[in-house]
Amino acid sequence: MLTSDENIQLTQVGPGTRMGALMRRYWHVVAPLSEMENRWTKRVRLLGEDLVLFKDLEGRFGLIGEYCPHRRASLAYGIPSEDGIRCMYHGWHFDAQGNCIEQPFEQRHALKDKKVTAGYPVQELGGLLFAYLGPAPAPLLPRFEALVGPGAIRHVSRQEIPCNWLQIMENSADPVHTEWLHGKLTEFITKEPVAFSRRHAKIGFDEFEFGLIKRRLMEGQSEDSDDWKVGHPIVFPNILSFGSGGGLWKALQLQFRVPVDDTNTVHYWFAAYFPPDLAQVPEEMLTRVPLYTFPTKDADGNYLLQYVDNQDVVAWITQGAVADRTQENLGASDQGVVAFRNMLRREMERVERGEDPLGTVRDVERNQVISLPLEVHKDMLSDGFARSFRRNTGMFSPYAENILSIMEHGRPAGVSSAQTTAPSNLREPVNAK
Repeated sequence: MLTSDENIQLTQVGPGTRMGALMRRYWHVVAPLSEMENRWTKRVRLLGEDLVLFKDLEGRFGLIGEYCPHRRASLAYGIPSEDGIRCMYHGWHFDAQGNCIEQPFEQRHALKDKKVTAGYPVQELGGLLFAYLGPAPAPLLPRFEALVGPGAIRHVSRQEIPCNWLQIMENSADPVHTEWLHGKLTEFITKEPVAFSRRHAKIGFDEFEFGLIKRRLMEGQSEDSDDWKVGHPIVFPNILSFGSGGGLWKALQLQFRVPVDDTNTVHYWFAAYFPPDLAQVPEEMLTRVPLYTFPTKDADGNYLLQYVDNQDVVAWITQGAVADRTQENLGASDQGVVAFRNMLRREMERVERGEDPLGTVRDVERNQVISLPLEVHKDMLSDGFARSFRRNTGMFSPYAENILSIMEHGRPAGVSSAQTTAPSNLREPVNAK
């Protein structure tokens, strides 16, 4: 249980707050690259700031304050230029750093060449656009394998979740919820057994260079299993990483929990599927990362509970916009939640001392490819790739059927074995969540 003041410190992310200062030391997803293919601007609210993501006429991205400092018109309707964006209202011209380049009609040009609005760096990686809102010098954008590993099929889904970012992250520090929310609930709804429902014998947590490793031992498992020996990471402060492999393929997922403000979060489910070496993969699937959506409610307005990802969403939202942790009663299954909160407090203090927080990357060599711990042959995903895949909202991806076919058979959907050079002895893989 937290006090009211402690809860405020851990959940408020706006400018001038302790958690806001910590969050601004990391890069955050602001949009999939594919979303900006046919548009110049996009409104972005991030860490309590109203911003505009824009693309100049040279194809370079910037993120600046939404409202023009002249008469407060929105730059979401601005006019792109070769080196920035102009306000549609009177043509004032701004670069990606928030500097005023030109003030048409003005005689004194009092603001010219001065920083007059917020301007933040933007970088593309893995088909996603990231922004950094903190002090210079910015750390390196971490090159996690899911984002940069060659030969992967990637897609991303996004949902705007009307709750605070912390209750989403605390869900990831709670292994036992999987047995019930994704196991027993799914069995109740579908009347079919699922591997998720195996009983937890014990759980464990260890800190590592990028965050917290969570480990689980299911009833009947040996401690030599990867579920216990390896575990999977919570990447500090707001990413869950998981995946599986152990055969001819590998699949990785990163879940980015991006704080919009104190009561809203944008959630990205980003997946990278690494097919068998000789698999046939359409070129577009290797070069374009599509954004897709998935249904959250049925025609009557009730939440859809048969999908694992949406089960999580329902658990997050029903705690309220900001969970009242003064009313909670923590138990033995919450040791990861306590550990994560302690890490947050410690890292806020580090930032206040002027130090880099946990997971900051400044070594270029270390950042070539960052491979995070990966469990192989996960017990909870032992009922087959196709069955597990269809329980997740990735099934709504435009690539879904091809992913299923390529990962299982080495060829796209609709292509026969006679039309592909992929090996015919591919064994049934274990899935990836």
